[in-house]
Amino acid sequence: MAKITTLEEAVCNIKDGMTIMVGGFLGVGSPLGLIDALVKKGTKDLTLICNDTAFPDRAVGKMVVNKQFKKIIVTHIGTNPETGRQMKAGELEVELVPQGTLAERIRAGGAGLGGFLTPTGLGTLAENGKKKIEVNGKTYLLELPIRADVALLRAAIADKKGNLTYRRAARNFNPLMAMAADLVIVEADKIVEIGDLDPDQVMTPGVVVDLIVPRAM
Repeated sequence: MAKITTLEEAVCNIKDGMTIMVGGFLGVGSPLGLIDALVKKGTKDLTLICNDTAFPDRAVGKMVVNKQFKKIIVTHIGTNPETGRQMKAGELEVELVPQGTLAERIRAGGAGLGGFLTPTGLGTLAENGKKKIEVNGKTYLLELPIRADVALLRAAIADKKGNLTYRRAARNFNPLMAMAADLVIVEADKIVEIGDLDPDQVMTPGVVVDLIVPRAM
């Protein structure tokens, strides 16, 4: 199957009601073209898994403003006032997760693990509804793995097989999310021929990447 496609063809795979993971940290490392295409398409009732909701005019923040999410699972919402407004109005369900816990839940989903134990969140609202397990006299929360129907990622370079490299901090959640979704769509700043990437530079193997979209300039 040819992996390189257009923005429009790529977002046709995302249907109402799906769960999507989106790479990025305050929009850095987010696939901005794919997000804009989803805003244009108007796909709704989505569940978002992301570090944050960016800003009202940037990255997934645009989709929040467009009211395309029914639920978000993020580490914070403070940079996007519209997220907080929708949450308080009962228009949007928000699940706040400590950042390290969110990253590990995604990693566990990608690795096929049944969950992991962490002391993070004990004695706070984060422990509500979670099972506690004692190991060697210490208490931990059982955190469950998390996966998505689709992961939308941003890479600095992709070869035509889908092997990826990322640029500095733009790497963030992207490699973890590449392992934890049924369909992985990557927006690449640059696409090169197979063999052009030094194998030691590959951060995400092409075997987990389904579709590649050239970044809209």
